[in-house]
Amino acid sequence: MIVLLSIISLFVTAVYLFLLCYLTIGWARLTTPKTIIKAFNTKVTILIAARNEEDKIALTIDDILAQDYPAHLFELIIADDHSTDRTAEIIRGYADRGVRLLQLRDDKVLNSYKKRAIAEAIRISTGDFMVATDADCRMGPQWLSCIINYHESNDLVMISSPVTYFEEKTLFEYMQTLEFMYLIGIGGAFIGNKKASNCNGANFAYRKDVFYAVGGFSGIEELASGDDELLLQKVAAKYPGRIGFLKRREAIVYTHAKHTIKEFMQQRRRWASKSTKYKDPKVIVFAVCIWLFNLSIIVNTMLGFYDASYFKLVLLQVSLKYVFEFAYLLPLTLFFKRAWLISLLIILIPIHVFYFVYIGILGNNRKYHWKGRNVQ
Repeated sequence: MIVLLSIISLFVTAVYLFLLCYLTIGWARLTTPKTIIKAFNTKVTILIAARNEEDKIALTIDDILAQDYPAHLFELIIADDHSTDRTAEIIRGYADRGVRLLQLRDDKVLNSYKKRAIAEAIRISTGDFMVATDADCRMGPQWLSCIINYHESNDLVMISSPVTYFEEKTLFEYMQTLEFMYLIGIGGAFIGNKKASNCNGANFAYRKDVFYAVGGFSGIEELASGDDELLLQKVAAKYPGRIGFLKRREAIVYTHAKHTIKEFMQQRRRWASKSTKYKDPKVIVFAVCIWLFNLSIIVNTMLGFYDASYFKLVLLQVSLKYVFEFAYLLPLTLFFKRAWLISLLIILIPIHVFYFVYIGILGNNRKYHWKGRNVQ
């Protein structure tokens, strides 16, 4: 029995290490686009779906209006998703600067209000290229010009760009930042390996005609989440090789980590819920292998109290996990200029093992609480 479990554990460990090597290579394959000074000709619509964001949305709007992209070539549409605070009032205050407010008024209960908001904003947009972000994000003045330069220079139909946390105040928030880099790196690495499958909706762009060519959110509209990754996977199936990851610091979008464990777990449950709709078997296998590897560490730890030889196996697994994750995360932390965060890996690893297994189980139960709503 010990031999069989050891063989299984070593096998899933080897698979996980192979996947980390795959990710490390994929991230390295991403090239940093050269900055090209040129006359832009793409009409852009920036999309934001907002719900109860009165505390931060003005900062986001100010950042967008301060972009160095030609003002006559972009518009900002903010879809107010039934906010109960001053969000809509704040947006109206920018009407004289061209910011368009779209207020949703749905009588029937929906499960995917955000997709509805985005789809309606796209419907009334005048741009040819949609750039989506969130209502609590910050960005530098070159954010939009970097994205459009990358689009025009490479004839891409969809672009995923980097997102990170900032203004952390606690150890918990700093650990979230490192773990979030892990996730952003997965999306970039898969694109670097020509297998686009993951992205983050806080910094996500695509051609308007391509959105309609793949049927928009049809087929995934019943999920509250998935306006980013599931749409990307639909586009990747129809336009292989024409999705890019913009590996430039000027294109980074900044947002905040969750302040409490409860908020964090609800967010991760929301993200995990869309995994049940993944169509690409490679992505499913990837997620399952990571889950099984972490599960094997927990099982072997428990068995170690009955047979100490299992503790040796756990020590080997955790040591290899640390070395390979360090090699994967170091280039990411360097890209975001937060290299010191790698020192938190030794604390994060044991927590991540249990958290990942737990979230994997909860992800199949798609009911969760988000933005004052019970959704699934």
